[in-house]
Amino acid sequence: MGEIFVGTSGFSFDDWVGEVYPSGIKKHEMLQYYERTLGFRTLEVNYTYYAMPSIKTMESFSKRTSKDFSFVVKAFKGMTHEKREDLKTQCRLFQQGIAPLGENLKAVLFQFPYSFVPSDGNIDYLKSVREEFHGFDSVIEFRNARWSHEQYTDVLRGLSLGYCVVDEPKLKGLLPFTPLVTSDTGYFRFHGRNRAWFREPVNVRYDYLYTEKELEEFVDPIVDVAQKSTKTFVFFNNCHAGKAVKNAMMMIEMLKSSR
Repeated sequence: MGEIFVGTSGFSFDDWVGEVYPSGIKKHEMLQYYERTLGFRTLEVNYTYYAMPSIKTMESFSKRTSKDFSFVVKAFKGMTHEKREDLKTQCRLFQQGIAPLGENLKAVLFQFPYSFVPSDGNIDYLKSVREEFHGFDSVIEFRNARWSHEQYTDVLRGLSLGYCVVDEPKLKGLLPFTPLVTSDTGYFRFHGRNRAWFREPVNVRYDYLYTEKELEEFVDPIVDVAQKSTKTFVFFNNCHAGKAVKNAMMMIEMLKSSR
């Protein structure tokens, strides 16, 4: 069975201060506290969705973490959500920005919007992503349930692109929780279950704390995926007020007890 890494989707949040970080902590101290005090060994970097990664920032991330720490970086929105005629340029700039992470960079996550639906053109785009990121482990997160068919997971397998297993509100049109593996990398993202998904602002959408009973349902699927993968990442994206940290810690303990 491949190793399982559990962490959160981001770490630098003001509303974590007083919840999981001590009062008075400085921004530049948060990443070290995340690893050394909270005990996490992996991080999904999400700021790179909103802005191209900075070489300086990534150098700082690398210096402030141990040699065994693992990073996954979320792809810039210009490569997934906006017009992408200049894909090659976007990819080149993105790869330059994340280069300082070196061997500690374990995967790149491409999260596509709900409007990204199955079509010949979009499948060709996935092929282009694979070509541009041929030297990286790349994982695809769909939002639209129309991708939840074997023919499309076969496309990912054929391209050696990972499949992001999501838990999110059980609403019509959203991708259901379907634990499967399409590459050497297993991947889970937990977004919470707020049913006002399409109507609420982002900070409200992810304001959800999983109960122990809810998390227990995920242990066996995670272990099953890990048995088919060389490494498996489990990230909690319910980041409001530190809820992701609390749930990630709960999951780590549950996985220890399951072995």
